[in-house]
Amino acid sequence: MRRWCTARRCAGAGRDRPTGTVRLAAVTAVLATTAALPGATALAAGAPAGYGFADDARRIAGASAASDAARLEAGSTYRSSLPRNGVLYYRLDLDAASDAYVAVTAVPGPDGEVTAVDGIRVSVRDADGGSCSVDSATFGAARSPRPVTAWGTREIASGTHRCQDPGPYYVTVERTRPKDSPPDAWDLELTTATEPRPRRAGPTGAPEAWDSASPEPLAGEPERRAGGDGFARATPVGQGVWRDDIRPGQTLYYRVPVDWGRQVSATAELADSADASGYATAALRLALHNPVRGEVDDAAKGYTGRRTTVGLAPLPPVAYSNRYAPAGQVGAMRFAGDYYVVVHLAAQTADAFGEGPFALTLRLRLGGAAESGPDYAGQPRPKGLFDVSAQERVAAPRTGAATDADPAMKALAVGGIGTGSLLLLGLAVWTVAARRRS
Repeated sequence: MRRWCTARRCAGAGRDRPTGTVRLAAVTAVLATTAALPGATALAAGAPAGYGFADDARRIAGASAASDAARLEAGSTYRSSLPRNGVLYYRLDLDAASDAYVAVTAVPGPDGEVTAVDGIRVSVRDADGGSCSVDSATFGAARSPRPVTAWGTREIASGTHRCQDPGPYYVTVERTRPKDSPPDAWDLELTTATEPRPRRAGPTGAPEAWDSASPEPLAGEPERRAGGDGFARATPVGQGVWRDDIRPGQTLYYRVPVDWGRQVSATAELADSADASGYATAALRLALHNPVRGEVDDAAKGYTGRRTTVGLAPLPPVAYSNRYAPAGQVGAMRFAGDYYVVVHLAAQTADAFGEGPFALTLRLRLGGAAESGPDYAGQPRPKGLFDVSAQERVAAPRTGAATDADPAMKALAVGGIGTGSLLLLGLAVWTVAARRRS
């Protein structure tokens, strides 16, 4: 269960070109190097791995009072720790021309007992203590320890008096139910971002009409794609049918580039168990998070040992004006960029059906047509956060993609390579071609 409030609303070919064979050999060599890249990290067999924190996350301590709060820089990632009791404070220094976002992921220990209403609450407050936004994320009916993410916002809007001034703002993080929460401290990952305003004012209301019919789940044979173990290590995918194995207590992360005007839908399917004589409450959970890691939608379903499918509600095309919608799901689809599909299998599934692994199938569909986004009067932080680059489109493979594509590019797509690997590919191709010429 989630509750999201803001100050404005509250709502739940040249002559030296090497041959295709040489190009493909170079691609194969680069593919072999990508196994160690964060976006292509595969989870090892055995017990579920812990959360994969960002490698560049800075350590920071939360303060017990606003006056002592350490500063969070826009566009940065941090690691911290949340005790059982008390409220932690962090500081944001903001201008009067940008929307600001902070997302907090709490990672409880795998052995602690949690309740359905336990989780975290994140708020953003101005220098006078006025509330800009409040968001909560709880473990839900499955009562399964897993990473939970809540987000906070400071939005600039005409006609609003609260949270519009430049200066210090404060992010607070606390547990939603400390008296029933495990005693151990929880690890935190915090990310911050800013979004400049458009140069020209556009619509000030959400789109009134969009195709809200539930699309048919994508058909086809699944391709193996191991999920990542955190937002920073999410595996890049695109439209298609993807296959992985998941164990009780495990959470898998996938990254999907979604352009302005595109509409994303997703379903997750858990295969039959050898033992179909039990029940696990809300065992299979599927969620979608936007580029600043704010949760857009989630759904969960119980498991009886028989094939079970859970899907997200129909979501609108990505549009800047979605932020003016009263409904949280629509409002969260406010910018293009990398969206995150997150799948969790409740730890209690093991009590009735064993440790697994269980076969998981993820079906992703991207509808609509890409459109031009807003003309921002500046750069977001981090830079490129709300863009879908050509490299990201290559790095997000699609099952059933164009069959006339260059074989090397097909190999790139299947490998799910990011920008750094593309540079390595170019170097490898250049080296092979130079050797052949000499």
